[in-house]
Amino acid sequence: MKLFNLIGRREKDRPPQEVEKAGGDGMAEVYSGMRVEATTFDGQLLFVAKLLGLRGNQAELHQYSETAIPQGGEEPRRIRIRGYSDHERKAVYMEGVITPMPKNIWRVEELTVSKTGNDRAFFRLSTNLEATATMFSGLEMGEKPCRLLNISVGGASVSSERRYHLGDKFLLKVRLLEDRPVSALFSQVVRITDRSDGKFEYGCQFLELTEDDQEKITQNIFAVQRQQRSRSR
Repeated sequence: MKLFNLIGRREKDRPPQEVEKAGGDGMAEVYSGMRVEATTFDGQLLFVAKLLGLRGNQAELHQYSETAIPQGGEEPRRIRIRGYSDHERKAVYMEGVITPMPKNIWRVEELTVSKTGNDRAFFRLSTNLEATATMFSGLEMGEKPCRLLNISVGGASVSSERRYHLGDKFLLKVRLLEDRPVSALFSQVVRITDRSDGKFEYGCQFLELTEDDQEKITQNIFAVQRQQRSRSR
């Protein structure tokens, strides 16, 4: 699905599982070509990259999003790296020491796996934004107000007074920043939580995103994160 189109295809539901410790050294879960997110230990998203050239506990991170840290003269630093294994359908939580190289590449050493789980492990940015959810059939057909609670490359959490059901699909529309266009994301409900205030909280998965779609979401998340940090100073 293109980010601003209405087209999407259903992905197979996956049963929830507990996050588990990685067996052995865990490196069997890691492979060249894995999409990863680099974060600080306090949860700040640094950049998104593709892990390539894996050799033992060393690899390269080929960055394809903007970065929150400079590319020149940076000392080696230990970070957290979160990726998703298409082979095992598991999230992989790693740590490593990165050093900048030319052309938006980072050398990573001392790469270790700390645990694995079934989620996609995408960085989630907390928000509290007005949004709408549009269904095209059923009792809740039409555009209804909701609030965007958080967003990641793979999905979002929204709150609403409306009752949706597992598997329901709707078009989520939200303006993440005042100076940017409205994002329209075809979404599917994968988790429901009843709240004490009478509203419902829905965990939603974005359907059939291309790499271009994911890159647009990532850039918006970076922009919102920068704006939040500047307001808190």
